[in-house]
Amino acid sequence: MIHLKQGDKVAVVSLSAGTLGESFCSHQLSRGIERLESFGLEVVFMPHALKGIHFVKEHPDKRAEDLIAAFQDDSIKGIVCAIGGDDTFRIAPYILTEENKEIIRKHPKFFMGYSDTTINHLMLQQLGVPSYYGLSFLTCFAELGNGMLPYSEAAFKHLFTTDAFDYQASEVWYEERTDFSLAALGTERVKHQEVHGYELLQGESYFAGKLIGGCVESLYDLLVGERYPEEAMINQQYNLFPSESQLEGAILFLETSEEKPSPKHFKKMLELLKAHGLFKDINGLIFGKPQDEMYYEEYKAVLTEVLDESLPILYNVNIGHAYPKMLLQYGALAEVDANEKRIKVARL
Repeated sequence: MIHLKQGDKVAVVSLSAGTLGESFCSHQLSRGIERLESFGLEVVFMPHALKGIHFVKEHPDKRAEDLIAAFQDDSIKGIVCAIGGDDTFRIAPYILTEENKEIIRKHPKFFMGYSDTTINHLMLQQLGVPSYYGLSFLTCFAELGNGMLPYSEAAFKHLFTTDAFDYQASEVWYEERTDFSLAALGTERVKHQEVHGYELLQGESYFAGKLIGGCVESLYDLLVGERYPEEAMINQQYNLFPSESQLEGAILFLETSEEKPSPKHFKKMLELLKAHGLFKDINGLIFGKPQDEMYYEEYKAVLTEVLDESLPILYNVNIGHAYPKMLLQYGALAEVDANEKRIKVARL
């Protein structure tokens, strides 16, 4: 079982956007370091993680180099992604070489991120390395308020134990910030009482299976290359989209990004994912709370319209781009009990 302990060294990598290296993020950089150190962790930044937006964008090979170096270094016990983005697929040709795949397999360790990091998680799944979807350096540890969001902090602290996760819906949710500047340091997010909780939209109230999933837009873009035409070609070459064997009997978790796709576009994406077999053999679907509860009811209607009525769907779960966030471990056995409004996840 991979878990953290005080004194462990964790590496920060920029595998998608290089935002963390920009001067306008310096106050967030300091805050994130302080927070990770408060858990008793030693924080290191891989050589290219702080090179900035332009450099990271132009050098997918250096992003991959950082990730492989972090896996190969046995003094590093965990890897935290700086933030998401939209083109981490470009590192696949550098990661999925026979030499580098062997390095990762021989040095498995804790890995965490969300959003575009979905693609990195799928790469690691191919190699049998479990990883965690849910928190990143800039959006969670560098939270500008006076503390981490308590629900997310509790999820992260759980990684210092070997206990199973036992989640219930957060009692509150938070709006996304509009100001990330130094002037916003010490200000709290706008907070709302949670009035919905977990919602079973259809299907059996209990379902179980191994976890796989990620961001809807990331999975959709793998198939169509809407942002980058070469993405679909790289997906075909390296088989990044979840396979039939990975999906059979699984619990799929999905969530939408900060782009807040319109219900029309959401339906288009969902229909394409369905046509490619994403929902065919799974045991159930966990779907995340939309950020800022945008299109909350509309997404529910699309899900029940597009997906087979026999498929269990648990909606409004604290994963992904909405705040606060939980952690879900790829490949771990999860049990969903909608009557008890709980999600239990065993540890690998």
